[in-house]
Amino acid sequence: MSLHPAVAAVRLAVRRGLADLEPGATVLVACSGGADSTALLAATVFEARGAGWRVVGATVDHGLQAGSAGVADRVVARMAALGTDETLTARVRVEGAGLGPEAAARRARYAVLGQVRESVGADAVLLGHTRDDQAETVLLGLARGSGGRSLAGMRRGFDHYRRPLLDLSREDTLAACRAEGLEVWEDPHNADPGFARVRVRRTVLPVLERELGPGVAATLARTADQLRVDMDFLHDLAEAEHAALRGEGGSLPVAALLERAAAVRRRVLRLAALAAGAPASELFHDHVLAVDALLTHWHGQKWVELPGHVRCARREGRLWFTGEPG
Repeated sequence: MSLHPAVAAVRLAVRRGLADLEPGATVLVACSGGADSTALLAATVFEARGAGWRVVGATVDHGLQAGSAGVADRVVARMAALGTDETLTARVRVEGAGLGPEAAARRARYAVLGQVRESVGADAVLLGHTRDDQAETVLLGLARGSGGRSLAGMRRGFDHYRRPLLDLSREDTLAACRAEGLEVWEDPHNADPGFARVRVRRTVLPVLERELGPGVAATLARTADQLRVDMDFLHDLAEAEHAALRGEGGSLPVAALLERAAAVRRRVLRLAALAAGAPASELFHDHVLAVDALLTHWHGQKWVELPGHVRCARREGRLWFTGEPG
C-alpha cells in the first residue's frame, strides 16, 4: 500500500528540518495533542528510527481550562503510544502584566520548554506551526500596524527551536493524522471568537479566499519568507552598529547616530532601550520614534519616558538610557 501524500509530506518536512542533526541527538517535540503537533511528533518518531535520534515528547498544561490536567495526561499517553523515547508534561502558571492571554500563555510555554530542553539535553525543539499559522500571524501584524518585524511572521528557526511544518497547511496535518488513524484533541480555545487569531482563521481568511481567490494563505506565508530575509539583515546590521557605538553606561553618540540610515538608527535605538530594561512586549514603534525625535527634532526636550521605568535623555552629545525605580 502506497504512503499517503500528507504523511509523506510531513515526514519529508521533518527530515529536511533536522538534516543537520547527528545520530544520537535528542529531539524535543512540543505536542499539544492537536493535529499539527501530533502529525509532527509521529513523523519525528518515524524519521528518528533511521537517523538514530532520541525523541522526547512534551506537553504543556497552561491550566486555563477545566480538566486541563486530564487532557495533558491523555496527550502523554498518546505520545507514548506513538513510540517516543520519553514523555513528560509540565504545568505552567500563565501571568503577565500588560500581556493578553495568548501572549502570556506563549511566554509561559517557551519558558518551560527552555527548561525542559536543558533538562533532557535536547539538540532541537520542534514546534508544530503550519503555513496557516504563518498567514494568520502576518494578517494580525498587518492589522496591528506592527511593522516589518511582525509582517515577516514566525521564524523557521531560532536558538534551539525549529518549525519544520511552515510549508505545509493545516489540512495536510489533519490528513496525515486521519491517514495514520491518530486521535487528536481539539482545543476549545481554537473555536472561541473572543480570540483575534480565531476570528482571522474562521472569518477573515475565508473571506479573502472567496474574494481574492484561493491560495491567499500560501501567498501571505511566502511574503513573510521574503520579508524575513530583509528583517534579519537589518537586525544583524543594527546589532553590529549598537555594539560598535555603545559607550559608557550604554550611551550612544548623537552625531554618529544621525549619520546612520533611519531604518538602522531606529533599530539601534530599540536595542538600546531593550538593553536598559524596557520590556520587548511593551516597547512599541511610537516609543522608538519619540527617542528618534531626540536626534532629528531636538529642541531642548529633557527626556523620553519608556516602558519598564526606562528613561532616555540627551545630554553632552549622547543619548543616555537609564532605568528609573518603579
